[in-house]
Amino acid sequence: MNKLDELLKLKAEIAMGGGQKKIDAQHAGGKLTARERLAVLFDEDTFVEMDVFVSHRCHNFDMEDKKAPGDGVVTGYGMVNGRLVFAYAQDFTVLGGSLGEYHAEKIVKVQNMALKMGAPIVGLNDSGGARIQEGVNALSGFGKIFYNNTISSGVIPQISVIMGPCAGGAVYSPAITDFIFMVDQTSQMFITGPQVIKTVTGEDITAETLGGAMTHNTTSGVAHFIGKDDTETLIQVRELLSYMPSNNLETAPVYATNDSPNRLIPEFNEIIPENPNKAYDMYDIITNLADEGQFYDVMPLYAQNIITCFIRLDGTTVGVIANQPHVGAGCLDINASDKAARFIRRCDAFNIPVLTIEDVPGFLPGMDQEFGGIIRHGAKMLYAYCEATVPKITMILRKAYGGAYIGMCNKELGADLVLAWPSAQIAVMGAAGAANIVFKKEIKNAEDPKAKREEKIAEYEEIFNNPYRAAEMGYVDDIIEPSTARQRIISGFDMLKSKRQSLPAKKHGNIPL
Repeated sequence: MNKLDELLKLKAEIAMGGGQKKIDAQHAGGKLTARERLAVLFDEDTFVEMDVFVSHRCHNFDMEDKKAPGDGVVTGYGMVNGRLVFAYAQDFTVLGGSLGEYHAEKIVKVQNMALKMGAPIVGLNDSGGARIQEGVNALSGFGKIFYNNTISSGVIPQISVIMGPCAGGAVYSPAITDFIFMVDQTSQMFITGPQVIKTVTGEDITAETLGGAMTHNTTSGVAHFIGKDDTETLIQVRELLSYMPSNNLETAPVYATNDSPNRLIPEFNEIIPENPNKAYDMYDIITNLADEGQFYDVMPLYAQNIITCFIRLDGTTVGVIANQPHVGAGCLDINASDKAARFIRRCDAFNIPVLTIEDVPGFLPGMDQEFGGIIRHGAKMLYAYCEATVPKITMILRKAYGGAYIGMCNKELGADLVLAWPSAQIAVMGAAGAANIVFKKEIKNAEDPKAKREEKIAEYEEIFNNPYRAAEMGYVDDIIEPSTARQRIISGFDMLKSKRQSLPAKKHGNIPL
């Protein structure tokens, strides 16, 4: 056998990972192999594998007799939508995808390359965790990966895709990254598994209920997206990358669109119900504003009282934070504040303008919220808005009450442009509550307290529950005809393209975590 044939034979063997039997088992579990996943993620025939021949150097517990092609992880680079992206994919067919010293070194190398090149990195996680036979060397590897995740944060987009088990210390790398995708029914994340929990606490729970995709997308908020299978999930990752720049020194790619920036939306003139307590669907606003009605929802199943999504306006990526009147009247609470704060910081890190669409009656009252630290969590959202230097436009559709009005990015929090619809109600609180306080004595002493209360509510509404007082004071830049909203927002962001704002020199702020 000549040397070329030997090379090709060795590469073919490595490409088979743990062998056909284990590949068949992977497929039987509804999962693709590491290399099949990378083929879906990258543009056709663009993925270039690195460190193909690396293997473990462990001699403990008979490991010297165990083959580990690629040491259980495939690393490399290629093109996604024509742009450079780095990736690693853990190979469950090789030692269960367990992380050993050189498995970690391969990941660290590709992380370093992504950072140097200013390109996104995607991690496909499918691993039994730390390789026990390698002991502290494996733990050291995790530490190096976490460090690189942190140093790269806010510099290059980091995306984690959970495509199998991800347990123990392994979960902290995805948790540091910008986005986490999970695959329904085939991926799990947890610090301690069901068996450990049962031993320690006596609680009996399945792996899926404890750390499955639905759990982390709806209850814990750890994950941001869910896909029905490997292929659908990876196609979602490709789409997300199209909304992101390659790094913090660039802007997201601008896409050609046939949707006119001057398009009017006549239905907006009638979309807000006459009854201020009646709900409407904020997604109707977002889809009508967006180019071709397309949006990319981030954390759609978690804290649904607030919407965080990407849209394009005249081809340019914009991050949207919007109250959802359909869920909890659009109140801000602990989870909504966390969801919004992380999204705002993500947009700011990657030069994505922020559009805030406001219809908020306040922060959610209750002992659970106060005991859970709504003050601290709500402060994260305020902090994120104040710190963000990207262009920020706020559009007030209806309710804008009290601290929540501020929390949804008013002028003082740094909104560059505040637009209001004629239906906007900007006040310390709703008219009914305000009348009970401001006119308490008059109502109490009236011959007909009920009629007097209605009279005073109407009086308060006339004076304060409209956008005109705020506009007179300069807190609102303009009250617009709703049908012109898309036109005005695009014009505003176009004007703000040259915005330059610097924060005071400091090591970093101290966000109220």
